Amino acid sequence: MTPSTTDLTGRVALVTGASQGIGRAIALALAAAGATVALAARNEEKLADVAGEIKTAGGTAHTFLLDIADEDSIKACAKSVVAQLGKLEILVNNAGITRDTLALRMKRKDWDDVLSTNLTGAFLMTQAAMSPMLKARWGRIINITSVVGETGQSGQANYAASKAGLIGMTRALARELAARSITVNAVAPGYIETAMTGVLTDEQKATMTTHVPMQRVGTVDEIAHAVVFLASEGASYITGHTLDVNGGMYMG
Repeated sequence: MTPSTTDLTGRVALVTGASQGIGRAIALALAAAGATVALAARNEEKLADVAGEIKTAGGTAHTFLLDIADEDSIKACAKSVVAQLGKLEILVNNAGITRDTLALRMKRKDWDDVLSTNLTGAFLMTQAAMSPMLKARWGRIINITSVVGETGQSGQANYAASKAGLIGMTRALARELAARSITVNAVAPGYIETAMTGVLTDEQKATMTTHVPMQRVGTVDEIAHAVVFLASEGASYITGHTLDVNGGMYMG
């Protein structure tokens, strides 16, 4: 029998922001596909919960503390993953924050914090993960961007800039690393049901879904499935691509 092209057995994957939401779903899906998953975030208790879920389901997971806004923490995390798990082959840059307000009122700190976390943090984590991938001559780097990085959004100049920056970074790194069989891609979620959107009223949700041709919100599992595909051998000839998972909200 031919093995599944999304079988990740034997691979080691690091997911940042893995303690909740989209990051948690990605970690669960990668583990279900056979990968050993390194869960990284600031909240040790939540990470332990996700690791417990994975182990209960028969998967393998390890937790690592990470502050994606701190360069020393990033370097220490990547080093610890390789030291403990022997390699680092798949990186999912998922950690991110928002500090929404209209540009006229946006404080410099709100701008700096979002860019530092969402873009600079992802770059530094990728840089830290490159060495083991280059040595192995195989790797998958997947950046979680956003439809907002493609369309823009009022009140999110900082967030949109950071997510658009991730798309540009994805394309540049894809060119740099392609010769070593390391692919670099992005996944751009649209309106996804998470804890952040869960606080919206039914009226607000209904208004938002009018902009989605499929007339529904997406799920974290639908994002996770896209990541598993891009991490797999089935996506070995795809690099520099942004995969839109948005129900038709943006068609670029």
